[in-house]
Amino acid sequence: MSDDAVTAADLPAGLPAGLAADLADPAAYAPRLTAADLLGTVPDLMDAPPVRWGVLGAGSIAASFADGVRSRTRGSITAVGSRQAAKAEAFTAAHAPGARAHGSYEELVTDDDVDVVYVATPHSHHLEHALLAVGAGKHVLVEKPLTRSVAESELLLDAAREAGVFCMEAMWTRFLPHVAALRAVIARGEIGQVRTVQAEFDVAFPYDPEHRLFAPGLAGGALLDLGVYPLAFAHDLLGMPEYVTVRGSLAPTGVDDHVGMLLEWAEGQQAVLHTSSRAAGPQAATIIGTQGRIELAQGFFTPTDFTVTRADGTRWTYESPRGEGKAYEAAEVARLIAAGAVESPRHTWRDTLEVMSLLDEARSQVGVVYPGE
Repeated sequence: MSDDAVTAADLPAGLPAGLAADLADPAAYAPRLTAADLLGTVPDLMDAPPVRWGVLGAGSIAASFADGVRSRTRGSITAVGSRQAAKAEAFTAAHAPGARAHGSYEELVTDDDVDVVYVATPHSHHLEHALLAVGAGKHVLVEKPLTRSVAESELLLDAAREAGVFCMEAMWTRFLPHVAALRAVIARGEIGQVRTVQAEFDVAFPYDPEHRLFAPGLAGGALLDLGVYPLAFAHDLLGMPEYVTVRGSLAPTGVDDHVGMLLEWAEGQQAVLHTSSRAAGPQAATIIGTQGRIELAQGFFTPTDFTVTRADGTRWTYESPRGEGKAYEAAEVARLIAAGAVESPRHTWRDTLEVMSLLDEARSQVGVVYPGE
């Protein structure tokens, strides 16, 4: 046992009976793990305090978020904002009955019955709309990626720091039960030291230059929309890599549409990642260790199951609770706002900036430049 071994005093309350207190340091198995990961669970959604949400943007992602908040937490959607009043009204009727429908974002962020604003507009407008909310003194949860670039993210986080408001990128995967469970599997040493992370998010979209995924003016491309998930997944276990090698192709509009990424760490770990907007894939992930592996089923970034296979051939499967997963990030925000925090310890501002820097580097190597950069 190393000098950094976990002692009984380090262990979180509520560990499964029989789990030894002389476990090796969880970071020995994956650099980003701590003793807190040994618990392997997330807080009950209904234990989070109620919070009043304003939804900025009225698209499909906003709809799933609102549905999750209303059905799975004690929070409420009190207002919805769109640039088209009719669209806001249609959204409230379908996904937030009783909420006020605002025909402008300015009206939404100044609504006195809103505690926190969820920004769900295209990537190209995250900075503008989040700053609008922060300027009105509102806490913010901003869809991933937080902005188009590290430079823009720093501007937003500096503004949130100065205003003293909570701000978080909506990287909902980090708060899901199956992710907590698999981190515990690794923290206990069940698959040994993590050596390789494999993950892909490939979806075949019909090419349409007007679609946000292919539009440079909307910060389109597979990387920011889809590739952020495998990148954040590898980062969650291994942190910032030493080397990043990226190869890819561009759509006719000049945004990336098919990208492979190889990340390498100083101690030899690797991440082999892929994202595409023109090829369909299983959206699966595998974590390979020196003593076994964890295989995540389709939709690794959503509530899903995983199977652990040990080197001795033993296998077992974790079955994840289902339901709208964005409720878990909403509950995290509610807890932290009530505690007076400005960032989440599970997904810190530094985490966001590090993953954003990886996206910047990937775009640079592939050759994607957005208007105004």
